[in-house]
Amino acid sequence: MRNWDAIEAFVEVVEQGSFSAAAKKLKVSPSHMSRLVARLEADLNTPLMYRTTRKFRLSEAGEHYYQHCRDLLQGFSAAEEELSSFQAEPSGKLRVTCATTFGERFLAPQLNDFMLAYPKISLDLHLTNRQTDLITEGYDLAIRMGTLKDSSLLARRLCDRREYLCASPEYLQRYPMPHTLSELSRHNCLLGSNTFWLFSDNGQRRELRVNGNWRSNSGPALMDAVSKGLGIAQLPDYYVEPALERGELVSMLEQYRYPFSGVWLVYPQARQRSPKLQLLCDFLVERFGQGLPW
Repeated sequence: MRNWDAIEAFVEVVEQGSFSAAAKKLKVSPSHMSRLVARLEADLNTPLMYRTTRKFRLSEAGEHYYQHCRDLLQGFSAAEEELSSFQAEPSGKLRVTCATTFGERFLAPQLNDFMLAYPKISLDLHLTNRQTDLITEGYDLAIRMGTLKDSSLLARRLCDRREYLCASPEYLQRYPMPHTLSELSRHNCLLGSNTFWLFSDNGQRRELRVNGNWRSNSGPALMDAVSKGLGIAQLPDYYVEPALERGELVSMLEQYRYPFSGVWLVYPQARQRSPKLQLLCDFLVERFGQGLPW
């Protein structure tokens, strides 16, 4: 394919966000990257991007062309990985992202065991509570909690997760325990990453928006706040079940508890046939299926 190097340059510029970053990734000069993209536009007789001194934006044609070229490159990468599956040992790089606390407590130990079993695989684990874009940021796999909203991704259930609505005994000495969902409006609701809480109301899923004077995207920080009596919080089982068993927290509105929300393995469609990714997914499903760590 005569424009292969130009197509690779174009896709890399879009994914890296600049010509200089893309040039650094491909180990060439920014001017060379610019010439490749200009040549591609000339051959196609279509402007793919509009440039300023430091920025660019894709044209409408460029948006469509990028989607096709990205899939094309990923297809070639998957083909190479299919060939590598004939090797005696799986090899190559896997980029994985996960929420911080779940990743630190439960995912990382399993990934470390996976690396011991398959030492020729290179792992890049990124823990963040930010919702990452797997495709543009180049991740092979994400572990996500709760309801999945991006239908362009493929998902495989890793394990169940149960949400608890809870407060400390000290808080419930100062404020009456709620018995209906409507009574939550009278309480200080401590918020995590979401602005709503999940319930089952007469057998139907219900997302209830709540309000309070405290919010954080950190699960441990939220756990500390509810333990110190600042308000009511909804937290997953792996945070609160030990504290509930010790009597340090009290579970409430159990008749409205949503049965289970999932923990999911999520990956781009173009990478579903990657042998090493399939191997990792199978490994994690087997490990978590042996009994939840919490």
